[in-house]
Amino acid sequence: MYLDHAATTPMRPEAVTAMVAEMGRVGNASSLHASGRRARRIVEESRESIAAALGAQPRDVIFTSGGTESDNLAIKGLYRARVSEDSRRLRILCAPVEHHAVLDPVEWLAKTQDAEVVWLRVDHLGRVDLESLGAELALDPDSIALVTVMWANNEVGTVQPIAEIAELCAAAGVPLHVDGVQAVGQLPVDAALVDSLALSGHKLGGPHGVGALVLRQGINLVPLQHGGGQERDIRSGTLDTPAIASLAAAITAAVGDRDSRGAQTRALRDDLVRRVLGSIPGVSRNGDPINSLPGIANLSFEGCEGDALLLLLDAAGIECSRGSACTAGVPQPSHVLLAMGLDPLTARGSLRFSLGYTSTQADIDCLVEVLPSIVKRARRAGSAR
Repeated sequence: MYLDHAATTPMRPEAVTAMVAEMGRVGNASSLHASGRRARRIVEESRESIAAALGAQPRDVIFTSGGTESDNLAIKGLYRARVSEDSRRLRILCAPVEHHAVLDPVEWLAKTQDAEVVWLRVDHLGRVDLESLGAELALDPDSIALVTVMWANNEVGTVQPIAEIAELCAAAGVPLHVDGVQAVGQLPVDAALVDSLALSGHKLGGPHGVGALVLRQGINLVPLQHGGGQERDIRSGTLDTPAIASLAAAITAAVGDRDSRGAQTRALRDDLVRRVLGSIPGVSRNGDPINSLPGIANLSFEGCEGDALLLLLDAAGIECSRGSACTAGVPQPSHVLLAMGLDPLTARGSLRFSLGYTSTQADIDCLVEVLPSIVKRARRAGSAR
């Protein structure tokens, strides 16, 4: 039973078909001959369909290898561009609940590029405190390089008030970067609200190794790599036509059935939460129960180690996670849960169950059936230490 869709979700049939079709053809999208022009047409049509699905202009879509590269490109590139324009712009306003694809570049800039990181306050649900953000923006807007806040949290599912955050940033004249990796295909995403938006193919039914940065025209960004000048000279490198075609097919499909699929997924998730909370004592839910991604349930199990639960569930044929797949195997409490105010012991006893378009009622029934005995075993193991 696969309940780790937030880590990666199965490719959609439309995405597989598009990728296989292009893998059997030859052509570099930068070449001028017929095969190259055909590949270029596929790339540009894909760019147009992705832009249409996200409320952006085709020129805004810059293809990358995925969410991590898109976040790095936006954060480092925006910071360098803003500092080159005004050396006072050293502050980066960042939410402490971000994915490490955002946290690590921000911390790297602080260590090597004189950036001054301001960690925004979040409440117990993981939402950015708008009053705190407004105060930081008003303090000295000329000293701020950028603000970075994710659209929806990958661990607890909390959706940020992006429209309000964008309005505050625009009023202060400060660019806003948004990690939209979990949001695209799950929520209504209007890229026109923000200055840059990162997305990743394998989170929404596309292939691994491809994503995009949606960068609003007029926003300057210093490229991180140089070469052939592809993608507006912002992201050089030979374009992966099969992967790009597959990404576009996946986004089109995910956005097309988002509402109906989201309602079904949310119903399954709510059933999971209700039945687990009702059958196992000492369980609590983390994150916003209302404004959340439809498929994520983050639960804390009192008296348990998350790793023990994870391995016991895996032995029973149920796959889930403690949080981000990028930090799996690291025996530390989630930085997201700690930022939300959970104590380290409770945070270590938390699991993330994440559902996707292939999830079924049978998955939930199986989990609810085996989980009580697994929690008992994990608690016995913990008390024996």
